[in-house]
This record gives sequence, C-alpha cells and structure tokens, in this order.
Amino acid sequence: MTSIGTFLTDEHRTCDAQLAALEEQAQAGDWVAAQATWKEFESTTLRHFRREEDVLFPAFEAASGGPHGPTVVMRMEHEQIRAALAALAGAVQGRDARRVLEQTDTLMILIQQHNLKEEQILYPLSEQLVPDGPGILAAMRRVEGGSA
Repeated sequence: MTSIGTFLTDEHRTCDAQLAALEEQAQAGDWVAAQATWKEFESTTLRHFRREEDVLFPAFEAASGGPHGPTVVMRMEHEQIRAALAALAGAVQGRDARRVLEQTDTLMILIQQHNLKEEQILYPLSEQLVPDGPGILAAMRRVEGGSA
C-alpha cells in the first residue's frame, strides 16, 4: 500500500515535471502548449495544497497536539507559492518568455525548498503520528480540482 509520504512526494514530482515542461514550452514560444501546461500545473499544485491543508494538516495537528511547528510553516510557504503562481500566471497570459523564465526559476526554488521540508520532516512525522494513515490517504485521494 502507498504511504502518505510516497503519495504526496509523487505529486511533487508531477508538479516539478509540469513546471519544467512549461519553461521549455515558453522558451520555444509554444504558447498554446504553455497555456495548457500552465493550467494543468496550477490545478495540480492547488489540489496538492488542498489535500495537505484540508486533510493531512488537520490530522497531523490533532495527533501532535495542535497547530504548531511544521504545519504552520508549511501553510505560510503555501501562501508564498500561491503569490508566485499568480505572478507566473500573468507572465504566461502575457506570453512573456523572459518573465515566464524568471518566475519559473523563482517558483522552482521556493517549491524545492518547501518540498524538502515536507519530504524529510512533515511526511515522516505524519506517518508516525497520524493514527489512520490509510484513511487519511483515502480522504486525500477524494480531494478534487485545483480551485483555491
């Protein structure tokens, strides 16, 4: 059975691949593909955040004694990433390759630092502390869409 950490880490890799594809498409001037990839990346990223914020974080906080520590930091970083997503959206909509490349670089740094913390700290702790890992995993899988 897939673990919480494996499931969410796999989503990180999917988002990484989508962001890299967006960057390549913008460099090549393929704006039709870039727009489609952008929508997919944004949706996947926001759905991932909802899975964490609406399902995993509350379960982690209940098991660990409240909203402190890693989940507070992760929520703050999600907000920073959302702001970077908004800047990237404008660059993609404006078909501005230079800005897309600048924003993807910024976003990639934010995301990589964030993912490292989740993968090395939050997910292992969640697997140790959250009593119903399979139930949490099933609930995260039911989260649909990418709306904020």
